[in-house]
Amino acid sequence: MTTKVAIIGSGNIGTDLMIKVLRLSESLETVALAGIDPDSDGLARARRLKVATTHEGVEGLVKLDEFADIDIVFDATSAGAHRHHDEVLRPLGRTLVDLTPAALGPYVVPPVNGDAHLDAPNVNMVTCGGQATIPIVAAVNAVSPVHYGEIVASIASRSAGPGTRANIDEFTETTSSAIEQVGGAARGKAIIVLNPAEPPLIMRDTVHCLVSDCATEAVTASVEEMVARVQAYVPGYRLKQKVQYEKVAADDPLSGLGPGELLKVSVFLEVEGAAHYLPAYAGNLDIMTSAALRTAERMAAHSREAAK
Repeated sequence: MTTKVAIIGSGNIGTDLMIKVLRLSESLETVALAGIDPDSDGLARARRLKVATTHEGVEGLVKLDEFADIDIVFDATSAGAHRHHDEVLRPLGRTLVDLTPAALGPYVVPPVNGDAHLDAPNVNMVTCGGQATIPIVAAVNAVSPVHYGEIVASIASRSAGPGTRANIDEFTETTSSAIEQVGGAARGKAIIVLNPAEPPLIMRDTVHCLVSDCATEAVTASVEEMVARVQAYVPGYRLKQKVQYEKVAADDPLSGLGPGELLKVSVFLEVEGAAHYLPAYAGNLDIMTSAALRTAERMAAHSREAAK
């Protein structure tokens, strides 16, 4: 028996997510796609795939006959729009998986805390940069407490749609907060770079962690194990080079610590998309839809088990 889901947002992310659910998931079934542009490619594709559609947003979604059977709704719109969608759908008993940086619900990064919020009515998938880098911060923190974690996510400008561009401030705030709350860093900072290079480059991420001196072999092993866990649902996720280590002064203003010596752990990643709908360089969008799919599958399995 499958769990029926709907997607709000007929742009790149919503359309890619719809195709992922249809192609990859044995436990979820996409039955509706809601957008606000009647001429969007996403709605046209959904109709060809026999998925119910509406161009009237969340108000149109709740009017569809299929809505009565829907348990989980993915939101692939914007942070501002998600607040309205939550107000409409939560009283109706639907679970929301939020792909915007609105952060109304708890943060979820599948390989770090994927089972921590299975009963939450609204979970937040942080951001593309968060999904790519927070697992690494958590892997380092598992060996030695991270005093400061900084991530830089570089994405192809072509892969940044209107929603991404409108949410730049929310991206940095939400990701920084999740670096601390999920990754475990005492302090976190996030930077996003829209790279205009042509041809477009795939997503690249840099993670810097300041830790007390520790066994570098253990940190490397923890990072490599975490990379393998992410690759289980994002095959194009990989280390760009070996984990790097550098001694730094602890009174560096980034650390917020007094005089002494710390170890800077630097991890360089790249994320190639699976190209289900989006181009392969759009790994930033692919990791978001893949993480959301993995999270919804876990939530659906938990609900089925609880109903037995």
